[in-house]
Amino acid sequence: MAQHLDLEEQEQIDQLKHFWNAWGTLISGVLVVIFGGVAAWNGYQYWQNRQAGQAAALSDAVQVAVQGGDASRATQAFDDLKSRYGGTVQAAQAGLLAAKALVDSGKPEEAKPVLQWLAENASDDGYKAIASLRLAALLIDQKAYDQAMARLSGKFPPQFDALVADRKGDVLLLQDKKTEAITEYQKAYKGLEEGTEFRRVVEVKLGSLGVQARTDGEAAK
Repeated sequence: MAQHLDLEEQEQIDQLKHFWNAWGTLISGVLVVIFGGVAAWNGYQYWQNRQAGQAAALSDAVQVAVQGGDASRATQAFDDLKSRYGGTVQAAQAGLLAAKALVDSGKPEEAKPVLQWLAENASDDGYKAIASLRLAALLIDQKAYDQAMARLSGKFPPQFDALVADRKGDVLLLQDKKTEAITEYQKAYKGLEEGTEFRRVVEVKLGSLGVQARTDGEAAK
């Protein structure tokens, strides 16, 4: 009986050896890929978390400087954040804060390159759009209407169409292009949600031009 068991065990061992000789290399390779992938993913997650933490610290520095009314310090902190973690959401948020601080402190020319960088390099299309709209507003204030219109003619996410149309209307009106301005204001009015404060502002703009705001299906008056 014992000899029979020994023979059975030996047969199982031989079968295992045969199986491993046939498939061992492949199995080992698959395991290496799997465990290597897990290690790489864990490493990437650690790196991302570390990047986010360091970016958040610099973003906080920008916010503290803005709250303290120190636009220059806010810009310095943003420059550091931009150079090291420019692809993070924190960089986009901090850039908008820094640009606003510069405008509020009477330094629009220094705010323009910040907004320009955000419009081209922010990690999110929404932040790019906000930066472009704010940059266009600065250009309008400086009477650089052609530059403002060029900025507004770029690519925007669909949810910004109404805001872009309103800003285009402002530029066209300042260029004495009343008919074109009305067209853009009507686009803005149609694209804004009913009952919102901004929609009422656009309605007032149209009213000041002697035009009644209307939606699709309503006749022009």
